[in-house]
Amino acid sequence: MNRVDILAIAAHRDDVELTCAGALIRAADQGHRTGILDLTAGESGTRGSAAERGEEAERAATIMGVRERRNAGLPDAHLANSEANRRVLIEHIRHFAPRVVILPFPVGRHPDHRIASELARDACFLAGLARYDAPGEPHRPHKLLYALAYREDPVKPTFVVNISEQFDRKLAAVRCYGSQFDGARAAGEIFPTGQDLYSLVETQNAHYGSLIRCRYGEPYFTHETMRVDDVVALPVESM
Repeated sequence: MNRVDILAIAAHRDDVELTCAGALIRAADQGHRTGILDLTAGESGTRGSAAERGEEAERAATIMGVRERRNAGLPDAHLANSEANRRVLIEHIRHFAPRVVILPFPVGRHPDHRIASELARDACFLAGLARYDAPGEPHRPHKLLYALAYREDPVKPTFVVNISEQFDRKLAAVRCYGSQFDGARAAGEIFPTGQDLYSLVETQNAHYGSLIRCRYGEPYFTHETMRVDDVVALPVESM
């Protein structure tokens, strides 16, 4: 059975590890089925090669406990929200049939990140149309989450996931990408501060963890208002 509970969609191999690996690992720890769809092979990247990144991605997926990781084969650095590309994504979304989809934040300095967010969001809607001509049974995800990590925009997270128990495995997954990150001081949406890349990841996750009074956290944004059924049980002290 290919159906997963959570599917993370990102432009490049390593994007998921940097932005939402903690939430995927925590979900797997809780017994949920997880999947990853990388849109490109990373063939236009400055460092390493597409073949290396493919091997690194498989090792990282094993650490994260991902049920299945697929690659859409779209052109790196040339993503477009086109009819042809939407159809490719729709086939994969119908294959995974996820309840929850994690997407890149729709604002970013890398064009592929911005376009991947818009392309995937559109495909998630269209995948539910019974008469849309693409392989697979119609399926529309219930919830879209946007990974908010490393953003400099004045956007407050809708919520932060406690990944304190998962952080070491998240960092191990990030470290799988030695071709990309060993000796690096920045990557993707992560701007340099003088620290090495791995220290930057820890600093960012520690910051978001502090917002929910825990060691490490990952931030997420939703357009929908969050529902609360019991205000007495709300965590995170105010004073």
